[in-house]
Amino acid sequence: MSSALTDLCRHPIVQAPMAGGASCPQLAAAVSETGGLGFLAAGYKTADGMYQEVQQVRGLTARPFGVNLFMPQPGTADPAAVGVYRHQLAGESAWYETPLGDPDSGRDDGYEAKLAILLDDPVPVVSFTFGCPTRNVLESFSRAGTYTIVTVTTPEEAQAAQWAGADAVCVQGVEAGGHQGTHRDDPASDGSGYGLLTLLQLVKETVELPLIATGGLMRGGQIAAVLAAGASAAQLGTAFLVCPESGAHALHKQAMTNPLFVRTELTRAFSGRPARGLVNRFMREHGPYAPAAYPDVHHLTSGLRKAAAKAGDAQGMALWAGQGHRLAREMPAAQLVGVLAAETDTARAAFAHGGGM
Repeated sequence: MSSALTDLCRHPIVQAPMAGGASCPQLAAAVSETGGLGFLAAGYKTADGMYQEVQQVRGLTARPFGVNLFMPQPGTADPAAVGVYRHQLAGESAWYETPLGDPDSGRDDGYEAKLAILLDDPVPVVSFTFGCPTRNVLESFSRAGTYTIVTVTTPEEAQAAQWAGADAVCVQGVEAGGHQGTHRDDPASDGSGYGLLTLLQLVKETVELPLIATGGLMRGGQIAAVLAAGASAAQLGTAFLVCPESGAHALHKQAMTNPLFVRTELTRAFSGRPARGLVNRFMREHGPYAPAAYPDVHHLTSGLRKAAAKAGDAQGMALWAGQGHRLAREMPAAQLVGVLAAETDTARAAFAHGGGM
């Protein structure tokens, strides 16, 4: 691990920021307290809501933790296509007896207000998804003593992050659950994402920044593999989703290992941006027709997803999950960090002696 990352966490294990409730203060604090790096997800929260969660984490641990921000999105969505999709979702609205949301509810996710709070009262780490901040923003965080990470899905995005002055990049393979953190949403690129190990190697040969690997990682053997491939740390989301501290809905947690859900797919059905989740009825029926319109579609379907969860209907929820979801282990976050660290050490020792995982 790079020395700066080593100072942040004893184990090379980062808990992924999962927007939508899973990455709550209790989970982030438990991971950090045990030697990993816990993360809060500021996405879809107000600036004040983010600040309140930061204060909660500080009350639970003195160890370093991070906050993840969504970059503002360009207004490139076709209103007509969003209108057609709204019409298609009318049946869902009637079924769940809830109105569709306003697709024009905002594109910037309160970015500037969140920046102001995090620069005024700095946290140890800030990461960015759906784009790369300006050099001025990254330099401001550097002056504040905050370590910055930019999520990347291509070598070109990693190069842009290095040019802008990021301290590290989080290299996200196509296996990852939830949204692909692409800097530009191009429908022509759907289905062409890199697998994690290939992407790691490409990024390693493109930039001279510490790499954090993420995408489908569920076991210490996999962590050891990405460390051997050049990563300084591994970021895991789905593995922590089922922990009791996670704020994910109980149905979402159960679905990870429910034999009813046999595979994952990338879909635009729930948000208008490619995101990996368990294939359910909503994804099958609406995925093929969802427009490239984020966050318009996210706002449109938000009420439907909440109503499905309230009704106990997993078939209408966004069940974000990585490709390794079947390997999920339900245990306290502190225990999971310990188990992953032990598995990683065992696998690395086996590698050193010429063995496999």
